Amino acid sequence: MRAVIQRAVNASVEVEQEQMGAIQEGLVVLLGVTHEDTEEDARYLANKIPHLRIFEDEEGKMNRSLHDVKGGLLSISQFTLYGDTRKGRRPNFMEAAKPDIASQLYERFNEMVRGEGIKVETGKFGSMMNVQLTNTGPVTLILDSKNTK
Repeated sequence: MRAVIQRAVNASVEVEQEQMGAIQEGLVVLLGVTHEDTEEDARYLANKIPHLRIFEDEEGKMNRSLHDVKGGLLSISQFTLYGDTRKGRRPNFMEAAKPDIASQLYERFNEMVRGEGIKVETGKFGSMMNVQLTNTGPVTLILDSKNTK
């Protein structure tokens, strides 16, 4: 699984001009699933992300986690994270998992993060979504459950 994580002071997602989810201070996570992913990949990211110390403390150092700031998480499914652009000009999405598998792992990730005591908001899996956020810092990180060593 791949996750693009952005620290935000606010964020929201709309589907067909209807707001589906919104957070104030917290993280926006764009989550992609590939064929090889299992529940262990979801567990790895669901444990890692809420504990990343990427929020500033009183001294301006990134020393606080999502737990520490009592922030929310806006989770957006995004198969395009597995887009391959090495050949030609149109991305190839063959590495993205099929929707039935991807949706199960995406939902499992969200459940696990909620199990960490984090408020999780989402868009609608497989839909065209409009995501708005104010990235503060800016802080943007990329995690891949296959690159743990």
